[in-house]
Amino acid sequence: MIIEKINSPKDLKSLSIEELKILAGEIRSYIIEVVSGTGGHLAPSLGTVELTLALHYVFDTPDDKIIFDVGHQAYTHKIITGRREAFKNLRKYKGLSGFTNRNESEYDPFGAGHVGTAVSSALGFAVSRDIKGEKRKVIAIVGDGGLTAGISYEGLNNAGFLNRDFIVVLNDNKMSIDKNIGGIARYLARITASKEYYSFKSGIWNFVDKVTNHNEKVIKFIKRAKESVKNLFIESHTIFFEEFGFHYMGPYNGHNLEELIDVFRLVKNLKVPVFIHVITEKGKGYKKAEENPTLFHGLGPFNIESGKMDKPENSRPKYTAVFAEKMLDIGNKHDDVIAITAAMPQGTGLVKFREQFPDRFFDVGIAEQHAVTFAGGVAADGMHPFVAIYSTFLQRAFDSVIHDIALQNLPVVFCIDRAGVVGEDGPTHHGTFDIAYLRIIPNIALLAPKDAKEFEDMLDFAANYYEGPIAIRYPRDVIPEPYDTENKISLGKAEWIINEKNDTVVLALGSGNMIARELRNKNSVKFDMVNLRFAKPLDKKLITDIAKKYKNVIVIEEGNVMGGIGEEILKILYDGGFIGHFAIMGFDDVFITYGSRKILLNISGFSTDKLLKTIDELRGNK
Repeated sequence: MIIEKINSPKDLKSLSIEELKILAGEIRSYIIEVVSGTGGHLAPSLGTVELTLALHYVFDTPDDKIIFDVGHQAYTHKIITGRREAFKNLRKYKGLSGFTNRNESEYDPFGAGHVGTAVSSALGFAVSRDIKGEKRKVIAIVGDGGLTAGISYEGLNNAGFLNRDFIVVLNDNKMSIDKNIGGIARYLARITASKEYYSFKSGIWNFVDKVTNHNEKVIKFIKRAKESVKNLFIESHTIFFEEFGFHYMGPYNGHNLEELIDVFRLVKNLKVPVFIHVITEKGKGYKKAEENPTLFHGLGPFNIESGKMDKPENSRPKYTAVFAEKMLDIGNKHDDVIAITAAMPQGTGLVKFREQFPDRFFDVGIAEQHAVTFAGGVAADGMHPFVAIYSTFLQRAFDSVIHDIALQNLPVVFCIDRAGVVGEDGPTHHGTFDIAYLRIIPNIALLAPKDAKEFEDMLDFAANYYEGPIAIRYPRDVIPEPYDTENKISLGKAEWIINEKNDTVVLALGSGNMIARELRNKNSVKFDMVNLRFAKPLDKKLITDIAKKYKNVIVIEEGNVMGGIGEEILKILYDGGFIGHFAIMGFDDVFITYGSRKILLNISGFSTDKLLKTIDELRGNK
């Protein structure tokens, strides 16, 4: 097999076009085989096989820099850059990252897990190259979903102004995770339809390449002539990317190796900003993924023949599923409630809401900052928006949460999915910072449920809460068995789970309750338990009472200890006269790696074993 002979991009150079086509098929089969066992982002990488091969065939990496916008489209890139065998352990603990990773390979010049970063980071490489007097090429690979991210336009604007030798390749598959929406998606569709003009223009650039020897005066003349031709073919329509200062080329068939290699060889000799539009099919080569690219965007292990995912070990519902059903109930009860997501209707569980309340559902694309400020405008005019965004992606809208929501004390509800450790996607996707970054903002209330019933009660509480912004965080995990408690949600009030007057009490937030309960049930360790419910405001009265009654206090929070609730609880305890022992179970000041959620929680010290050890240490046991 050809794939077994490819250990670096240099090995591609001696292959014929026909051999490259065979290699493309082998790589697709290999990706499908591996991802069926490990899980991963299948459809995006199946769509970029020929594109990646053509880039590495023409350009000279790692000297030339290829920078992917969101590294989950880079599986082919990993396989042909010396990581073919390591790819078998994709996304496993101590295995290969699911994204580009600077620590993994010299062929990954910039790590990428959040969309929209390629243009800006690649432009940085181009500027650095020019300052150092180097000659290498810099290529940014951007998905069309990435063009809904505002940072992409900030980068394009700056790149066109600087007029550097810089290439942007648009991988247009009309998808991000779900189908792309909005004006940019419509614009790209119109471009695709204007074949006559683009065919003519590609011919112009081929003429430039073959005849002019890149004489700048001739190129300027042809560009002026081209503008006249553009107006002739498409009348008043402007070429959006050329207005940024780029030379637009395309659209090209992203699965036609000959066409891709020809255009990349052409632009390799140009010294101006070039924007190459490539049309690909997400899931290409695997029928199940072609038919349902959203499902196969990112998934767990699956059966190749049937396309069905393996059943999880625990069949209990996940928090996202409970959220999906409860939002229908809230939508029926509250006419003023609308739902907003940033290109994640399926991931956040809002598909059913979208179907039942289409006029009150808004997918704004990959634009979290806009999603939050948009919600602020809706709330300021009397509606009650629920904004469902993953914890890691809400980070991108931090300023909007402060300035546009909290400062104006608007009743926006943030439904923060994937809070805490998410698992195989790793440090770019773990939601370990939201407790810290939201608690510092005035006016915000922050909650975390212990079980399904409490989650539903919190969502009801949020639907009736108009005093300011409120956020509910919940993990990517199955929901534990229900607790035998029926305490009503009140702002800033915790609840006792066990109050037997032991010497030690555990104060748990959200998923921390499950760890404490498991330890009591399995090991018969005696301690009292409090479900904090609120990370902000904390129940100061209850904590102050604890300060006077307990020798040992332990806080459990699935988030970073630095900036977390443990620090404030310690202050409240000592202000209340506490003279006992204190400990916090959370995450250290590190980025957590990738692997299964269970493994990562264990190695991070978020487990029943760690809690037992902590209790023994505080009690002086050995």
